[in-house]
Formats: sequence, structure tokens, C-alpha cells
Amino acid sequence: MFCNQCEQTAKGVACSVVGVCGKQEDVAGLQDLLIYVMQGLALYAQEGRKHGIVDDAVDLFTYKAVFSTLTNVDFDPERFVELINEAVELRDAMKAKVAAKGGKVDFSEPQAGYKPSGSTADLAAAGTALKLIENLDTDENIRSLKQTLLYGLKGLCAYADHAAILGQTDPEVAAFCYDALVALMAKGLTVEQCVPVAMKCGQINLRAMELLDTANTGTYGHPVPTSVPLGHRKNKCILISGHDLYDLEQLLKQTEGKGIDIYTHGEMIPCHGYPELKKYPHFYGHFGTAWQNQAKEFPNFPGPILFTTNCIQKPREDYIDRVFTNGLVGWPGVKHIRNKDYSPIIEMALAMPGFTDEVDNGSVMVGFGHNAVMGVADKVIEGVKSGAIRHFFLVGGCDGAKPGRNYFTNFVEQVPNDCVVLTLACGKFRFFDKKLGDIGGIPRLLDVGQCNDAYSAIQIAVALSKAFDCSVNELPLSMVLSWYEQKAVVILLTLLSLGIKDIRLGPSLPAFLSPAVLQFLVDTFGIKPIETPEEDLAAILG
Repeated sequence: MFCNQCEQTAKGVACSVVGVCGKQEDVAGLQDLLIYVMQGLALYAQEGRKHGIVDDAVDLFTYKAVFSTLTNVDFDPERFVELINEAVELRDAMKAKVAAKGGKVDFSEPQAGYKPSGSTADLAAAGTALKLIENLDTDENIRSLKQTLLYGLKGLCAYADHAAILGQTDPEVAAFCYDALVALMAKGLTVEQCVPVAMKCGQINLRAMELLDTANTGTYGHPVPTSVPLGHRKNKCILISGHDLYDLEQLLKQTEGKGIDIYTHGEMIPCHGYPELKKYPHFYGHFGTAWQNQAKEFPNFPGPILFTTNCIQKPREDYIDRVFTNGLVGWPGVKHIRNKDYSPIIEMALAMPGFTDEVDNGSVMVGFGHNAVMGVADKVIEGVKSGAIRHFFLVGGCDGAKPGRNYFTNFVEQVPNDCVVLTLACGKFRFFDKKLGDIGGIPRLLDVGQCNDAYSAIQIAVALSKAFDCSVNELPLSMVLSWYEQKAVVILLTLLSLGIKDIRLGPSLPAFLSPAVLQFLVDTFGIKPIETPEEDLAAILG
């Protein structure tokens, strides 16, 4: 096993026995084999596009398959065997279509003709034997850039998959996915050839995030500032975690009128701000803090728990009997919902005691997407011009259990009172309930949404730059980002592709970046590792 795609990789190098995330060696091997087979599919899909062959089903499968290999998505070996076999079937079908059009089908790459055989264990061993990462290139800098592309691609496919579920797609996004998978097989590349492909991954991801923003707001309305209770009320209950708005909507519809309250966990909390979701009276509040606290928080939730895609590590035994998974997410032995029929969850919720008392733990505000913030743009602009608002900080990104993430809490607590903090993604749970007050009626802590809502943060920055007739880099705006997995990688590539500089990144820098590639990012974009809150604030504010 070799895996260094996340921030918590063992010893800052790579996980070699079992993943810090809980991923076992067999799953790691199957994920690598799936990427390998997807490269073969990409060869024919790329060639097919040269002859006018665009298969929407193949595009959607590509998003799902690549997304499934992202950290904390799927840990079930049998699910990967299904995906590998389906990828081979689609590859061979695409090959036949290309041949019928007179296109090239005699590819020399072994990925083009690989046939899976044997047991699940045999396939896992075959995947491990590929040494997928080690064999990307013998040159550590080319290998580093290819890893950056691969991990960025995984994040891109996550956003594209979320958008596609709500009907928003763009063939240009899928075309790049095939180009990227094929580029990973190329030999003899130079750094100068690799960097533009990585930057293009960021550019294409901006389009994917735009599609997702359109999908979410077009289906559920633009988020509005909303107060979300952190306590609970007497009633039956279900907890939903993850990112998927459509899954939440289906759960709300199926529990309507059944005397069951729905609570969010993790990155589901911004969903309370969407008009078409908040209209359900039983969509009540938020339970728990950051995902790394699940072991002590979830056993205390008196109802079933639904995990949707890109969620958290495998549940502990003391509450695993109450866990259901949905979408791509899955673990061996955990109940899985395949058809959005939540009857088993509802039955369990009705059979369990639920909350038997009422507790007020205060509330937090969500719903400050780009539409809401731009609605008070005149106040924001006046606040800056008058000197009431000195600086904006975007403090967001992934959360995790590795030591050092208390930096972000301490940073926000020390931000001066004349500064505004925008935040998004699960990193905000380090400080989401801090009472920072307001400046002229504008809250000093603005929750922009999920990591999936990074497009909103970018749009806010772009709108401010237009209002002040300057570049984003000239704004009184600093980005202090935490990263954990591959969606954070592709968001970083997006920001860099937009020319945004001087980003502070932590709690540690990616292990897959070689010293030379890291120096290139420092020299070109001014990327900085976080130091201490005191040092970083002093450097930013002067």
C-alpha cells in the first residue's frame, strides 16, 4: 500500500500499512486498479470525441468512479469490484463505437486492454502490484506534478458528480477528465509541460463549481441568512452528515408528517439556509461539532445516522448498528441505501426514543453565500471606504484530527475587531460558534457554506475587486486555508489558476509536493506555510 493523497498521511510521507483515514490495503489496491482501468476508458473516450462520440452515461460514470477514490468516500471492497467491472464494460463498448467510426483503437498502453479476473483479493493484489503512484514517473518532480493533477482530478470529479446529480453538466468538464487521465500515462514529460495541465485542472474546476452552484441555487434557491439551533427538542430524530443536498431533500420529503426531526451534522449545516429545504418544519437544527469528535458525540444521538458522500471515517462499534450509508459512501458491514428509499431509517427512528427533553445550546448563523453578501455590498464597500472594515480574512477548508488545527481557532479569536472573517467547509467547526459581533450590522463571521460552495467565496472576491477597481490580490483580503483531502487540492489549483497569491496553507504542506515543485509554488504564487496566529496576523496587517 502507498497512499499520500491526504494531509494526515503517516509520518508526513505516506500510509503504507493502513490509512490514517481507516482505509485498508485491499481497498487502496482496488482504488488504484479502478484509476488504472479508468485510464483505459479515457483513451477511447478521448479518441471518441475526435469523431463526435460523446456518451453522457460514460461521462457520469467517470465522475462517480474517480470520486469514489477520494479520501473518506468509500471503503467497501465489493463496491470497487463493481465499479472496476463496469468501467471495463464501458471501455469495451466505447472501443467498439470508436472502431465503427474509423478511429484509433490499437493503443499500446496496457490499460486499454486490461481484463480483471479472480477474486476480490486477487484484484486488490493486482492493484497493489501496479504501484500506481511510484510508477507515474521516475523523476520526482514530474511524479509530484502528476500526483497534483491526479488528486486535483479526484476533487474535480467530486464537484462534477454533485452537480450532475441535480442535472447540471458540461461536456468540456468530462473531456478534461479524459485528457488528465491520459496525461498521467505520458512519459518523458518536462516540468514546463506538466504545470499548465495542473493549472487547467483548476480552471476546469471553476466551471464545475459554477455548475454546482447553479444546480444548488437553481433547485433550492439562494441561501439566506438563517439561525440554526445547536440544541434539540423533544421528538424522534434522524441525523444526516456529508454534503448531498438531494439526499437531504429526499429524507425531508419521506419523513414529512411522521413526527421525526431532521438534524444536520458536519457540512450539512449550510443546508438550513436554502429556502426550498428550510421550508420543512421538521428540519430543525444541527448536532455535533467537528467530524473528528464523532466518536464521543454520535453515541449520544438517540436516533439513526445517515452518511452521504465524502463524509467521515468508519463508525465505531458503539453506534455502528444505527448507521446507514447512501450514494458512494460505504463500509463493509454497514447498511447501505441504494435507491433513496429511507424506509429502514424511518422505521428505526420511530422505534428509538429520540430526544426526550428540550435543550437550548444557542444557535449559529448560516446562509451567507455570494447572493446574500452581494445583497449588502453597498454596506460592505462603505465599511471599507470609511475604515470601519480594515481587512477580510477567508479562513476555511478541511478539518481533521491531526494536531495543529487549533491554529485556525486561535487565529480567528485573535482577528482584530475591525476585520471580517469569511469561512466555509468543515474547517469552520473549529470556531463556527464564536460570537464575534458585527460591524455596522454586518456579522464579523460569515458562513459562506460547504467546501462545495467555494465558488461563492470566489465570486465574492471577484465582485469586491470590481467594486474597488483592483485585482483580487490588491484587495484587503487574505486567505488562510486548511486542507485535508483532494477537493481542497483542486480548490487550491483553482485559486492559483486565477492568479491569487500569498495564500497561507496548513496545518502542514502536501507530502506529494517535491521540494522543487514546492519552491516553484512559493516563487510563483507566494504560497506560505502557516506559522503562528500572532506571526501571521502581524505579517498580514503590518
